[in-house]
Amino acid sequence: MSAHAHPKTGIWSWITTVDHKRIGIMYAVSALAFLVIAGIDALLMRTQLAMPNNGIISAETYNGLVTMHGTSMIFLFIMPLSAGFFNYFTPLMIGAPDVAFPRLNALSFWIGWFAYANLTLKQYSPTISVDFWVWGIQILGLASLIAAINFFTTILNMRAPGMTLLKMPIFVWTTLATQVLLILALPVITVACVMLTFDRAFGTGFFDPGAGGYVLMWEHLFWVFGHPEVYILILPAMGIVSEILAT
Repeated sequence: MSAHAHPKTGIWSWITTVDHKRIGIMYAVSALAFLVIAGIDALLMRTQLAMPNNGIISAETYNGLVTMHGTSMIFLFIMPLSAGFFNYFTPLMIGAPDVAFPRLNALSFWIGWFAYANLTLKQYSPTISVDFWVWGIQILGLASLIAAINFFTTILNMRAPGMTLLKMPIFVWTTLATQVLLILALPVITVACVMLTFDRAFGTGFFDPGAGGYVLMWEHLFWVFGHPEVYILILPAMGIVSEILAT
């Protein structure tokens, strides 16, 4: 008598799921949780600035909160929240049974603002916290890149019969445009973070003026990513609003 695997239930079914709807819900819930954390960071900063010579947090902690607030809002709230909408609605709107790569979709969830380069050098930020931040940005970038490739492939190759590009809903079009921008922009910030890691770990001088480096190169690389990021963040919202107004 052959044994049949019982379907997973409870929390384990969510942890191991490759269903695009469930992954979309997990993206959205996780994004809202990080919104709360980023909000706490902002409250701490505003409390420190509430009156002169306030000593609630140190200057180093304040600078860290500025970076973590921006990082959390962009990479851990807005982008994952958009990914939640992409996951849940895009396959349904183009008639696809799921995304092109379901397991890759789950991987992008599970692995997955601006730190002035001159101040992230070892002599100014000697603790390992900056290294963890840089590694975290690289991991989040990899997760977003994997998801972008997945959505891009899904929209181009898994549309239902008769669903041409010109018949796609506006939300799907904004999703497609967002994925193209992500695929082009994310490798740039990833390379910048790798260069920063080399400066801190191996003593290279990409961004260290004292070693012949060029600190403005970090700003240039960051804004090659940062300018498309503006549209990466706003396009999904524009698509959602357009769908709501159309109905």
